[in-house]
Amino acid sequence: MIRSILIGLVAGMRSMAPLAVASAAVARGELEESGPMALLGHPAVSTGLSALAVAEAMGDKLPFAPDRIVIPGIAARIVTGALAGAALAPQEQRKLAAVLAAGAAVAASYWTFKLRVRAMRRYGQGRTGVVEDALVLAASQYLVSGAKGGR
Repeated sequence: MIRSILIGLVAGMRSMAPLAVASAAVARGELEESGPMALLGHPAVSTGLSALAVAEAMGDKLPFAPDRIVIPGIAARIVTGALAGAALAPQEQRKLAAVLAAGAAVAASYWTFKLRVRAMRRYGQGRTGVVEDALVLAASQYLVSGAKGGR
C-alpha cells in the first residue's frame, strides 16, 4: 500500500508519467494484472500513455504551460494517481489504494507547485522542469519495479 501512496505523490508532480511507467510494466509482464487493470497492458494503451507522458514533460517547459493546480490538472492527477496506485496494490486492496493515491496526488500537487515556483524564480522554468522530470521518472521506475515483489 505504501508504494500506491508514493506513486500518488509522484502523480502530483507529473500526471501521466507514473501511470505510463505502470502501464509499460504491465505490458512487459512485470506487473501481473487481471480484470479492468489488464487494459493498462494493452500495447495501444501503453504506447498512448507514454506519448502523453512525453508530451506533458515537453509542454511543462513552455512559458504558457498551465499550473498543475488548475482544475483540469488536479482532475488528471486524481485519475492517473488513482489508476497507478491501484495498479501497484494487491487486487483486494485496489479500491483503498486508488483513494489513497488520489489523495496523495492532490496534496503533492499543491506542495510541489509551491516548491517549483520558488525554484523557477532562481533557476528558470526549463532547468527546474528537467530536474522534476528526472525525479518523477526515477521515482516511478523505482516504485513500479519493486511493486511485484512487494505485493
